[in-house]
Amino acid sequence: MPVIPELFRTARGWTASGRNGKYGGWLGRVSGVLIMADVSTAKENVKRVFYVRFLNHPIYLDLIATRPEIRLDKLENDSPDTIAGPIVSAAHAYQVSSARDELPAKYHVNKDLIGRAPNLLVVSTGGAGYDTVNVKDCTDAGVLVVNQTGGNAEAVASHVLGVMLMLSKQVVQVNQALRKGTMKDRNLYMGNDIHNRTIGIVGLGNVGRRIAKLCTTLFSMQVLAFDPLLDEKTIAERGATKVSLDELLRHADFVSINCPLDDTTRNMISTREFGLMQKHAYFITAARGFITDEKALEDALRSKQIAGAGLDVWSKEPPAMDHPLLQFDNVIASPHTAGVTKEARANMGKFAAEQLILTLDGKRPPRMVNPEVWPAYAKRFERAFGIRPEG
Repeated sequence: MPVIPELFRTARGWTASGRNGKYGGWLGRVSGVLIMADVSTAKENVKRVFYVRFLNHPIYLDLIATRPEIRLDKLENDSPDTIAGPIVSAAHAYQVSSARDELPAKYHVNKDLIGRAPNLLVVSTGGAGYDTVNVKDCTDAGVLVVNQTGGNAEAVASHVLGVMLMLSKQVVQVNQALRKGTMKDRNLYMGNDIHNRTIGIVGLGNVGRRIAKLCTTLFSMQVLAFDPLLDEKTIAERGATKVSLDELLRHADFVSINCPLDDTTRNMISTREFGLMQKHAYFITAARGFITDEKALEDALRSKQIAGAGLDVWSKEPPAMDHPLLQFDNVIASPHTAGVTKEARANMGKFAAEQLILTLDGKRPPRMVNPEVWPAYAKRFERAFGIRPEG
C-alpha cells in the first residue's frame, strides 16, 4: 500500500502539509490538543474533499469545518505523488480553481484526473467559469459539475461600467499625456457621454443582467442582448431586447461579452464580427479568454474598424508585456481582475462551501453546469453513501 501522510484535523478542516498556507498559520491543535489521523483509519462514511493550494476566502474553511463528516485535504502544486495520489483517489469532491494558467495541468479535471479519482462524485469550481474542467469528460463519467455563478456579478458588472466610462471619456489617454508632459490641448481628448447610448450584451446571465440594470438605471441606455439560451420574454424581464448577434454588433455603441466559454462560444468574435461593428463602437470583454480572436481584435484596432477595447481576459493570463494588444493607447487592460474584490471573494467562498455541503447532504445543488448527468450521478452517490440524492 502507498504511504499515506499524517493529516491534522483542526477547526479549519484537514491539511496534508500541517500548514494552511494562505489562510492561516500552522495547523494541528484544537483547544491546545494535537489531533492526528491517517487515511487508512478514517471512517468509511467520511466525505472526502480536496483542493490545490488556494481557496477564494477563509470563510470556505470555516463553513466546511462545521460539518465533522467532511474531511478536507489540501495539496500543493508540487505535492509528490506519494501524497497527492491517495488523496485524489479517495476524494468524493474536488474544489477546483477556475484559473487555468495558475493550476498545474495535472490538476485540471479531465479523463486523466478522473481516472485517478475513481470515487469522485462532484467537481466544484472556484468561480463562475470552468476553464479547468472538461465538462464532457465529467458527464461521461457520471461526475456532477457545479460552479459559483453570480458570486462576483456585482464586481464584474461594476468593472465593465467603469471601463465603458474610461473608454468614452479617454481617461487613460489623458492620464498618460499628463504624466508624460505631452498634454498640449485638452480639446484633443474630447470624449463622449454614454447617456442614451446603446449597449449590446452577449450573455444575459447574472453579470449581463446586472450590467443591463446599471446601464438603464444610471444612464438611460438602450440594451440589446444576444443569448440563445433565453427566450424573448425572459430577456425583456431582464431589461433588454432580444436580437441576433449580427444585429447587436451592427447597432451597439458598446459591446460587452459576458457569456461562458464552451464549444459554441470559442472564437465567437473574430474578423467577420468586428467588421460588423460601428467605427465609433467599443469592445469590452470580462468573460473568458478564447471567446475573442485576439489577432482579429488587433487587426480591427490597427485598421480603426472600432474605437477601442477594454480587456480583462486573455488566451494566456496574464498576457506578456509585449502582447500586441497592450501596445494600443485605446485599450484598457487588466489581468482577469474584474471579479476580484474582497466582497466578491467572500461571496464565492461562501457560495462554494454552502453548495458543496448541500450536495454532499444529498440535495440538488442550485448551480449545476451539467444537469443532464443527474441520473448517473445519483446512482453513484447512492453507491457511495447509501442514500439516493433528492431531485
